[in-house]
Amino acid sequence: MQNIAVIGAGTMGNGIAHIFAQKGFNVTLCDLSPEALEKALQTISRNLDRQLAKARLSAREKTETLSRLRCSASLQESVREAALVVEAATEDAPTKLDIFRMLDREAPPAAILATNTSSISITRIAAATRRPGKVVGMHFMNPVPVMELVEVIRGYHTSGETVAAVTALARDLGKTPCLINDYPGFAANRILMPMINEAIFALHEGVGDVEAIDTVMRLGMSHPMGPLQLADFIGLDVCLSILQVLAAGLGGSKYAPCPLLVNMVTAGCLGIKSGEGFYTYTPGSKERKVSTRFIHPL
Repeated sequence: MQNIAVIGAGTMGNGIAHIFAQKGFNVTLCDLSPEALEKALQTISRNLDRQLAKARLSAREKTETLSRLRCSASLQESVREAALVVEAATEDAPTKLDIFRMLDREAPPAAILATNTSSISITRIAAATRRPGKVVGMHFMNPVPVMELVEVIRGYHTSGETVAAVTALARDLGKTPCLINDYPGFAANRILMPMINEAIFALHEGVGDVEAIDTVMRLGMSHPMGPLQLADFIGLDVCLSILQVLAAGLGGSKYAPCPLLVNMVTAGCLGIKSGEGFYTYTPGSKERKVSTRFIHPL
């Protein structure tokens, strides 16, 4: 399984392409936007430079990694010789279904079609193809080059051979695969998103301010970052989308998105990607400060 195609050059897509290329696979990164592809290559190069500075790889390994990576705006060309396709497009069910219909037509019959979806049903996605046994969830965590976990999600018809192949592949990437069954939100987001949503409710209802809520979870629960900062990092639009999937699939008020989250996404305050969420962010740096919208005079 040497030839890999990654569909979508955003944050997750470029991270997935990076780790496959670094581990010796030939990777084609596909996106309709030339600007997105150029930005993805720049991001991968910067992340390799960070690894180089920390002596986690050599200059030669960086060069070899980049040499294994090519970009294409053509889905047909990208998947023609792929043994594995990993879809990492926007977290939108109709978009993913359209992509999988195209992948089913254009990818080799033996190719495994994986999706990096964080919440959408694998069974539903597989039903858009004529090869449901070869459709599987391969949910990487962000940032992909750093985070160890990969959720391997088995749809209703996903074959044991497909699961075994993707599990072994995740280990080849230096990741720890966890086999999860196909239920809304899978395991990671079914647990994580209600916590983030509750933190937003706590802010919305005045239980504490942004810094207090995040500090309680960092220092009191040993989380590497607070839930509001994490929501900004994930993207508030992505958090909202996942909560909507959970609410529709599982019911119950505990999955209903906080009105504050809905308003922020509607207003275009999406976190790091837009420059403002619960915090504001300085482009090109790690500097952040609490958004003035959440600072109230005493």
